[in-house]
Amino acid sequence: MAGTPDLTDEPGAHGASPSGTPSFGSYAAVGDSFTEGVGDPGPNGLYVGWADRLAAVLAGQAPPGGFHYANLAVRGRLLDQIIAEQVPLAARFAPDLVTFCAGGNDILRPGSDPDDLAARFEAAVASLRRHVGTVVVSTGFDTRGVPVLGLLRGKIATYNGHIRAIADRYQCPVLDLWSLRSLRDPRAWSEDRLHLSAEGHTRVARLAAQALGLPGQADPDTPFPPRPRRLPAQVRRENVRWAREYLAPWVGRRLRGRSSGDTVLAKRPALLPFTGLDTDAAGAAKRAG
Repeated sequence: MAGTPDLTDEPGAHGASPSGTPSFGSYAAVGDSFTEGVGDPGPNGLYVGWADRLAAVLAGQAPPGGFHYANLAVRGRLLDQIIAEQVPLAARFAPDLVTFCAGGNDILRPGSDPDDLAARFEAAVASLRRHVGTVVVSTGFDTRGVPVLGLLRGKIATYNGHIRAIADRYQCPVLDLWSLRSLRDPRAWSEDRLHLSAEGHTRVARLAAQALGLPGQADPDTPFPPRPRRLPAQVRRENVRWAREYLAPWVGRRLRGRSSGDTVLAKRPALLPFTGLDTDAAGAAKRAG
């Protein structure tokens, strides 16, 4: 395990507004499909996602000089790929803020060891903290009651325990997905049940803003409106369709050693000016072209 760093006089530390509200002038998001925003469709085939939504909040509270944002995340990436491809780039950018969410795809793989994953995760956090003022880390989701994935709940909980300990050692805010009750509602998830819906990503963006101490954000745990009770037969039909359309292809890719992100590039690979989701759509379309 990496040693506990001295975090005094750290580079890239963010400032604060006159009211004492945290203020970030630059942000780089590091991770896999969760951070890329899969499940939250945007313009021209790109995804939006919680990190883009958080960037929009940060841009509205940024200090004079403008706000810059990079999203390096690529769907399907394993922890070691993220550490090799994205972490050095984020460290070189030295932004005020990095969100580092990784390891979920590894946990889903048979035989993966959460203790070993955590050791590699910690080394990456130590590297980032030498260059970045604030590094946010994320727990895994609670898969209680989720078909198939519920079997991994114990392994996810073990990994989460390590993540929390690492966060304590390196003074990292924690994006606590495990405890976010609103994500237990099916409406927080896309049809594939592996990625969040637009509403789910919105809830996580609110949670991230809350973890950073940003005021004025809606409660991420506000309950969803009531919905009609579904009959058991309807639930069974939905489960069968999900297994056929999403689970079987996912398992097939794993057996063939393929990833959904094999041909995907980061949607925002450099720290670029960002003023908000709506005003940035044209820039995203230009980059996609």
